[in-house]
Amino acid sequence: KRKLKMVKNKRGQIWVETVIYILIGLALIGVILAIVSPKISENRDKILVEQSIEALNIFDEKINDVFYSAPGNVRIIDEFSLKKGDLFVNANEEKIVIFLAELSTPYSEPGIEIDLGRVKVISVEGQKTSSVNLTLDFSGLMNLTYEGKDDLKKLNAAGIPYKFSIKNLGEINSDDFIVVDIQEISRG
Repeated sequence: KRKLKMVKNKRGQIWVETVIYILIGLALIGVILAIVSPKISENRDKILVEQSIEALNIFDEKINDVFYSAPGNVRIIDEFSLKKGDLFVNANEEKIVIFLAELSTPYSEPGIEIDLGRVKVISVEGQKTSSVNLTLDFSGLMNLTYEGKDDLKKLNAAGIPYKFSIKNLGEINSDDFIVVDIQEISRG
């Protein structure tokens, strides 16, 4: 009877040890994830901002190609991906802005405008998250319109890339500024 009792105790002890080891392993995994997750989020946000800056640089390149060409000249942006954030074409102020919210950390020093080529970057730090404004400013250079209007157009993040046509309309009403019109071409 004693041997049988000792065998049962050893089995119970093995199960207890197994459960303890599993709990220790899960605790270690939890600690590692708590340390690594913020860095992963920070790097993901940094890559998102840098991709958005590159997208604005392509926009700038196409607009400048059209601007410095003859009236009637057209350029196409085949794929403008906007996975997160909002794109604003502010034709009143001749600006194109990408606003990215809910970033884990500021991209740059908050409140200080930095120039990355023609793209101006301003980070804003909130209580829990940060945001960044990426701006292309064409004021004083041209009259930017969206689908023929001097309005503010907001485009939201989408899984399908946007497609744009950019056209030099020449000088209209002899206001000394060349009109560059941006139009969204149907996606799909």
